[in-house]
Amino acid sequence: MSMIRKLVRQMLAAQVLSALTVSLCLLIDNIMIARFLGEEAIAAYGLANPLLLVIGAIGSLLAAGVQVVCSKALGRGSQEEANAGFSSAVGVSAVVSLVFMALVLLLHPFLARVMGAGSGGTLFSQTKDYLAGFSLGAPGSIGALALVPFLQMAGQSNLLIAAVLTMTVTDVALDLLNVLVFHGGMFGMGMASAVSYYAAMGISCFYFLSKKSIFRFSLRQVSLKKIAELFRSGFPACFNMGATVLLVFMMNRMLESMEGSGAVAAFTVIMTIGNSACCITTGIGGVSLTMAGILYQEEDRTGLRNLLKLMCRCSVVLGLGMGIVMLAGAPVFASVFIPEAGRTKDLAILGLRLFAAGLIPCCLNSMLKYSYQAMGRVTLTEMISLAAGAVLPALAAWGFSRFLHTEGAWLFFAVGETLALVLIGLLVWKKTGEHPWRNGAALLLDRDFGARPDQMMELEIHTLPEAAEAAKRVERFCLEHGQDARVSNHIALCVEEMAGNTIEHGFARDGRENHLAVRIQHKDGQWTLRFRDDCSAFDPVHYMPEEGQQAVGIRLVMAMAEEAHYTYSLNLNNLALKLRGTPAEEEKAEVSNE
Repeated sequence: MSMIRKLVRQMLAAQVLSALTVSLCLLIDNIMIARFLGEEAIAAYGLANPLLLVIGAIGSLLAAGVQVVCSKALGRGSQEEANAGFSSAVGVSAVVSLVFMALVLLLHPFLARVMGAGSGGTLFSQTKDYLAGFSLGAPGSIGALALVPFLQMAGQSNLLIAAVLTMTVTDVALDLLNVLVFHGGMFGMGMASAVSYYAAMGISCFYFLSKKSIFRFSLRQVSLKKIAELFRSGFPACFNMGATVLLVFMMNRMLESMEGSGAVAAFTVIMTIGNSACCITTGIGGVSLTMAGILYQEEDRTGLRNLLKLMCRCSVVLGLGMGIVMLAGAPVFASVFIPEAGRTKDLAILGLRLFAAGLIPCCLNSMLKYSYQAMGRVTLTEMISLAAGAVLPALAAWGFSRFLHTEGAWLFFAVGETLALVLIGLLVWKKTGEHPWRNGAALLLDRDFGARPDQMMELEIHTLPEAAEAAKRVERFCLEHGQDARVSNHIALCVEEMAGNTIEHGFARDGRENHLAVRIQHKDGQWTLRFRDDCSAFDPVHYMPEEGQQAVGIRLVMAMAEEAHYTYSLNLNNLALKLRGTPAEEEKAEVSNE
């Protein structure tokens, strides 16, 4: 549990920071637009936003598909399958993004009219110009999003942060050059974002082109079957973004008909600041998707329950903290975009404060939604995405605006997310008959999922004496579960040898606090041993030492195992060994026959 807790903290910090940096990039664009191009330009950006979200939806589809497909492959110990996912993701993202860019460049005047910008005038001109400039960055944006999960699985959080920081600095510099030197208007603002996405993708590529990369691109591994699997697995995330596109489009049209471009501008400010605040929900969802995928593939019921508890606590703490920041800072945030006092600014301040009330339920919904996606419950994920992302917020905005006018529409986020969480709780209670947050009921795991608690043993080992004591406990555990003495001794020896090698050669070399978690599971007559440590990468399956006690121990263990799978992901060594057990009764029968 301590290793999972440490890993979640590291991943969550990297995910939240990278999501925040990406949202800050859009935030800076909005500030520059507001300060230098005026209120109508903000409205133009808001009208263009649904199409910009489509680019994000495509990238999110690929990123989520990668997280599901490749985390399952790594959970099974198949590095080759993970490489096939990497190659296919890179290939399809290149083709799809280039096609999308070409279509937008060809149709951007028509698309501006569809978004509600009219057919002439400044609003129309600024909307179509921004669409054209931003779409030039579609390959960089989609490519960068598709590479993010691979950097996370490779444990390259620092490089990920460097990539998004590079993107932010590049965008700020180019925005300033556009408004102060080149005077490129909305097209220049879109181009600045486009170039910044290419900069981020370029930084990411340094790792994948290096010899240290655990993922290798091969054109031969690009397959239609794997691409279909990526799209099928990632579709719920695209569905989620599609729901957001629909919501923004509907809200823009409703607000424009109620109060004109001023309300649209206020809504754009609310969504821009809100998206930055939702970096916590993005981080929580991304961590849940990756970790739940690996643990689910390992059939680790205990690990999934612990992950649920941990992510629930993170959701409440982060949601509450960010909510307080939004409540207190709403006037300051609104003033950055709209300096002059007036109706538009007042609407923006109220909307930001009401948005803050929905952050905790949004975090919890994101955690559950992406956990369900990782566990293959695609339909449920899509239902939550559609309900929380579009249907319930739109109904809330429409219903409350009938009585409270534009101010009532700002309840869309808090009411929509809260109602979605209540509906999930009712669904869990109906299916399980249990409280959603008790005994991991919210995970909706099948009763026969994984091994029962009495069928497995979990250990954390830190020293060589602990390894020797653990081996004795493991041998007793095997004997108590009907295993014969010979195989029980073999399993205990596996644990002692692998734990001893890890502590002696891994812990000592790193010179820092390390963790080793061991799980022994007995199910359907087969024993599965899983070793997980946070030492330097070392593959005992393919790269055995040439000589020494370590070589003898590893060769002995590999000779005992019927199957051995190793992966290095999330900065963790993961080794899974499978041994076929022989019941003690069968051994006695064999002896009597002899």
